[in-house]
Amino acid sequence: MLVLESLLLFSLFNVLALFAAAPAPPPAPVSPTQKNSAAVIQTGVKAIEKEEKPLFQIDTTQEIQKIPDFPDVAKVDVRYPLIPPYSFAHIYWDNANTEMVYEIEEPALDANQKEVLDLLEEGIKELINLSFISVKDRKTVLIYLEKNIRILLTEFAIELTMESYLKIMYYIYRDFVGLNDLEPLMNDYYIEDIECNGVNSPVYLVHRKFRNVRTSLVYKDIHSLASFVEKLAQKCGKYVSYAEPLLDGSLPNGSRVNATYTTDVSSKGPTFTVRKFTSEPWGPLVLIQKNSIIPDILAYIWMLIEYENSFMVIGGTGTGKTTILNSLAFFIPPQARIVSIEDTRELQLEHENWLPSVSRAGVGLTNLLGVKYGEVSLFDLLKASFRQRPDYIIVGEVRGAEAYVLFQAMASGHPSTATMHAENVETLVRRLQTNPINLSGSLVMSLAAVVVMQQTRIKGKEVRKVASVDEIVDVKEVNEGGKVTTNNVFKWEPATDTFKFNPNSRVFNTISEHYGLTKEQVLNEFRLRTALLKEMVRRGITGYKDVQKAIHEYYKEPKDVLKRFGIIK
Repeated sequence: MLVLESLLLFSLFNVLALFAAAPAPPPAPVSPTQKNSAAVIQTGVKAIEKEEKPLFQIDTTQEIQKIPDFPDVAKVDVRYPLIPPYSFAHIYWDNANTEMVYEIEEPALDANQKEVLDLLEEGIKELINLSFISVKDRKTVLIYLEKNIRILLTEFAIELTMESYLKIMYYIYRDFVGLNDLEPLMNDYYIEDIECNGVNSPVYLVHRKFRNVRTSLVYKDIHSLASFVEKLAQKCGKYVSYAEPLLDGSLPNGSRVNATYTTDVSSKGPTFTVRKFTSEPWGPLVLIQKNSIIPDILAYIWMLIEYENSFMVIGGTGTGKTTILNSLAFFIPPQARIVSIEDTRELQLEHENWLPSVSRAGVGLTNLLGVKYGEVSLFDLLKASFRQRPDYIIVGEVRGAEAYVLFQAMASGHPSTATMHAENVETLVRRLQTNPINLSGSLVMSLAAVVVMQQTRIKGKEVRKVASVDEIVDVKEVNEGGKVTTNNVFKWEPATDTFKFNPNSRVFNTISEHYGLTKEQVLNEFRLRTALLKEMVRRGITGYKDVQKAIHEYYKEPKDVLKRFGIIK
């Protein structure tokens, strides 16, 4: 142990020497059988010293693999790269257990390679904690990591072939820079959710193509799983402990994390759920391509937003409420100031005049009001937003007291939007009018429309759909029965997978009355925007930046945009 500590101490001085541009230590002795491979590593070391490129590299430029449709799930057998050329996903049907399996394929290590990996990982822990490297440039991180590994290899007189070196570097990168065993899954475009239910239970995931799938990843040691949950908390900039065993935060890449820490809270031990988001936000026209919505609904929402009406997006868990809310926010005028308020950062808007706000938990014991020191709630942020001169307010999810402030804002002329867990409009109104929110019927009527999301199956495939768009006509008080009267504008018909449109829109009538337009003028504008969105999809213009640019141009010069796309002459 004393020898190891001495070597690590000496290694630390060498790291400092590297930053002082001191010459690198002499290479370790090379055996004749490994002379060629070691020579290749030494050549690579010189490249590292010149900061040209690291020996260990990851291909981040690969295209998203297209996965074919499988009418028969028993014939599924797909393999695609996750962290090429080191880890791959292999998805296949397991006949023995009659279920789909997601197998993570990583480089195999023999006993000697595992021993070297364990030794190097212990050494790296003593040198520096790479988990918290703030540098986002992958090349810089890899160069720095290889410098440290080279020092340890030299001091421990370890000789490696190039193949062994690259394998070991992969695991060191995965465990110190990445998220350990979870890192390959974090690099899979097709994964939406990753779910760990505790020790000795397989990790499950939600795949965009195959939905719920069991993986080959199993955490077998409660201490290592608890340590990993601590790492998740640290990556989120949060704290988790036996005293505060619940974690809710966001990773640096924007993924949302919810975790538990102790067996007191979850009987199987620590658990975690990671909700992944795409690196680029889905524009509204991508939802048309995915058959979740139609251009007519988008054109209706576009006009609803432009003429400063408030709406909400509701649905069950996993129905795509946040995704559709983010897409609909594309239709907010370019000059308008947006203030968004969330528990964890999920919205990704391509809007310059946007102030994103995120709540935070407090510390220590609660005071007499039940609030911890330093706590900033959604309620606090929403109250503060009124002094920020917002033109549009977006609340990620409404749950409690913040709803009262939000609806007061709607009633006072601040167009607002939010999401909420509710299956239909009647359930939404019931939640708003009862504890803990307790809104009056007159405040609920500040809502112009409600977009209802639904997760269902069409021809055996799970899909997310806009089930309906309903306008709020009247809401009775609770003591009067709490009945809600709505006007259905769009309704999805599951049997034919089509949408039924009702042109007798209350929103269109309101626009006509307040802005001095005839109903025919309003309907004609609705048809023009619908045609424009259809034409953009037909031309393949669906990228979020291109779509946002076209929408912003339409606000400034609508005729020029319509002429450019051949809608008018």
